Amino acid sequence: MKQLVAFDLDGTLAESKQALLEPMGEALADLLDVAHVAVISGGDWPQFEKQVASRLPERADRTKLWLMPTTGTKLYRYQDGTWQTVYAELFDDAQKKAILEAFDASLEATGFVPEQTWGERIEDRGSQITFSALGQQAPIEAKEHWDPDFAKRKVIQADLKQRLPGLSINMGGATSIDITREGVDKAYGLKKLSAESGIPLDAMMFIGDAIFPGGNDYPAQQLGLDVVRVKNPDGTLAAIAGIVGCLK
Repeated sequence: MKQLVAFDLDGTLAESKQALLEPMGEALADLLDVAHVAVISGGDWPQFEKQVASRLPERADRTKLWLMPTTGTKLYRYQDGTWQTVYAELFDDAQKKAILEAFDASLEATGFVPEQTWGERIEDRGSQITFSALGQQAPIEAKEHWDPDFAKRKVIQADLKQRLPGLSINMGGATSIDITREGVDKAYGLKKLSAESGIPLDAMMFIGDAIFPGGNDYPAQQLGLDVVRVKNPDGTLAAIAGIVGCLK
């Protein structure tokens, strides 16, 4: 019997950087009635608060919700009526500088410079550096058309791996590449979640849209969790309905 269901965020629970729609919030509330729920994704806490924490219905049991920004290098729990940081693992200044320089060199070398961008393309999230090809505020339609098959980002990812040995470099969302410390991926985050929650890995399952080699959800499958790959939030809603029915 599964005790916890973990989810990716962008492309799985919501469209890229968009808030949960009401049906998804209600579905997660239903799931929280029968299991613990975790959300693990590359975004930082402000994005999690905007997309997830503030969008749940009042009836949702937030004490069973585990929010894991920046690929699980941060953990937030709802305690004493507020969201509180349990831990946060941060890059030092030298590591950040090396990563930012590698991004600049890689983009120049690979030639993937879009004609139009919306906002900053590289974001320092403390424990993770994230590249968003079209910028942090790019509209969904533009993002969906830029790299739907991940082909462009695979080229950039391969170049970055040569420039940044010893770091984890994974694709996520619609246009993003996430860089974390070596060994930090969603498998790392899920193992930390197991230690913090006391829930064994074999009592967890994972749902995401990037469960394929090089995708930032793939480590959950490599870890041995039962996984469900979805194409979009509609597929996630269907999956949640089935899980709730089985666990009731």
